Amino acid sequence: MTLYRQLLIFTLVLCFVLFIGVWAYKVQSTRSFLEHQLEAHAQDTATSLGLSLSPLVAADDLAGVETMMNAIFDRGYYQEIIFSDVQGEVVAKRILPIKVEGVPNWFIKAVPLSAPGGEALIMDGWKRAGSVLVTSHPGYAYQTLWQTFVRILVYFLLTGFVVLTLGALGLRVLLRPLRRVEQQAEAICRNEFEIQQQIPRTRELQSVVRSMNTMTNRVREMFEEQAAIADKLRQSAFGDPLTGLGNRRFLQAQVEAVMQDKQKISRGSFLLIQVLNLQEINEEKGYSGGDQLLIRAADIIGEVTARHGAPSLARLNGGDFGAFLPDIDRDDGEQIAALLCERLATLSVEDLSLSSETCSIGGVYYNTQCNFEQLLGQADTALIAARHEGPNRWRLEPAVCNEDDPTQGKVWWRKTLEQSLADRAINLYGQRAVHTSAPAVTLHRELFSRITIDQDREVPASVFIPLAEHAEMITALDRKVVELILETYPSWQAGALAINLSVTSLLENSFTDWLYSRLKTISDQSLELFFEFPESSVVSNLEAVREFSRQIKNLGHDIGIDHFGRSFANFGYLKSLQPDYVKIDAAFTRELNSQHSDGYFFIGALTGVAHSLDIKVIAEGVETETQLDVFKELKVDGFQGYLVEQPLLLSSKV
Repeated sequence: MTLYRQLLIFTLVLCFVLFIGVWAYKVQSTRSFLEHQLEAHAQDTATSLGLSLSPLVAADDLAGVETMMNAIFDRGYYQEIIFSDVQGEVVAKRILPIKVEGVPNWFIKAVPLSAPGGEALIMDGWKRAGSVLVTSHPGYAYQTLWQTFVRILVYFLLTGFVVLTLGALGLRVLLRPLRRVEQQAEAICRNEFEIQQQIPRTRELQSVVRSMNTMTNRVREMFEEQAAIADKLRQSAFGDPLTGLGNRRFLQAQVEAVMQDKQKISRGSFLLIQVLNLQEINEEKGYSGGDQLLIRAADIIGEVTARHGAPSLARLNGGDFGAFLPDIDRDDGEQIAALLCERLATLSVEDLSLSSETCSIGGVYYNTQCNFEQLLGQADTALIAARHEGPNRWRLEPAVCNEDDPTQGKVWWRKTLEQSLADRAINLYGQRAVHTSAPAVTLHRELFSRITIDQDREVPASVFIPLAEHAEMITALDRKVVELILETYPSWQAGALAINLSVTSLLENSFTDWLYSRLKTISDQSLELFFEFPESSVVSNLEAVREFSRQIKNLGHDIGIDHFGRSFANFGYLKSLQPDYVKIDAAFTRELNSQHSDGYFFIGALTGVAHSLDIKVIAEGVETETQLDVFKELKVDGFQGYLVEQPLLLSSKV
């Protein structure tokens, strides 16, 4: 029960006790007054009647006596009038039964009222001739007493209503600071740090509000310090402090994570971008001039490559940059290289370069699994060839990695996707994410979709999702996948499910409206869905994801962040988004081998930031017991990967 209700009830109880006390006192005093009045009235009547009857008794006029008694009795104020002789024998009497009209019996029983009598002597000269006894009727006294009770009750009911109304309003005003403190505490539980600007005048409440504000500030500072430490660790281990891009180590980890994923058919491009004349610029304009050139070059590289999926960018050394662009074909790679040369050539116009000779670009496109050293070496060879052709030139060559996995062109893939959607040739696989300390406990099952082409060849989502994005078919694909999941999950005994969605679909109102209405029709209350989004997509479309998260949580489901830590975004977005969990990118998992690596401290910082917001942390791509032992030490909540199980087929070609 709230303090407001307790105080209100306490006030009402006090009013009730006051009413009972006043009522008891008033009734008792009124009863005493009425009894005295009845006694005086009876005695006065008896005295008067005795004097009136004395001459009639002396004349032995019994008829006159009765007539006189009737005249008095008929007035109705008396219960009985009795005339007795000297020997005490009743000569005449009149009795009126007690009937009180308009007064409930329970009141008469609860408030007994005595009816005192008055007695007077009847004289015959100097001799006593008898006596007369008069008893007042209590009915009129009961009516007066009842009316007094009713008036008091009405008065207190009106007073109680006024007290209740004014007291409720007054308590609301007085307790408003406490309600704000309650809201402030709830906001802290939601990891929102609100400060009360209005300080109450009451001294005790002032102390409470100021203490809450101080605590909120300290909790916020703790979170910001944790996030800052995580950012610093990430920058020192995987980032370039000048440009804000990754470093060579970061780029290598991203390449290896993609190439070692057994579920992916590898395809994409790898570019080396070299900014020319950096040493001459440092000598002529100073190191600050060279730094401005590199920062601007990094901005251009980020702007151009951001249009094509989720690239991994790094500054390797000096004026050399690397761009890993998975899931794009040769044509896209060539367009990016050409546009980069065109945009980087404008650095001379911006007076950041000494001449129009600003860059050279070399790269490779691959359609099979290659390691980082292979891509880097062959891209470097292409870069040398581009420099020999002249400044501001680019060259893109096929990578040779001793494997052959031919891929088709973009037009062929578009037709294939359209046919797959029409035929619903989508296969669903699932892989469990389990609790770190209790692998038998399943946190959820992440679902992966594959399409079947050429009758028996399965293609994973990592290949066809980027193509669907480029062909503007991703929303239709997401809808087909969700429909298939919701239609077939009862046969899996699924439990909690994690579904990967594209943020592009969230920007389509028709898709989100359909999804919300579809989820409302699910009768299985035990079904819990988590919709996963890559961190880079979440950061760039935060408002859309935040609104989707709010709607989904209202329906009993939640969201998760995939590839957590890959983007170099500030972790502050987690505070407003509040996902159920984040999944540490597999690139960090694969290089995590001991407590002495930078990745160990970085993942520890990531885990601390997430746990401070009550967000679970799950590690992706765990394949060895050594990695699992390190994650246990880091208090990571769950893990997922081939150490748990390979993705299992759940539903095929519906």
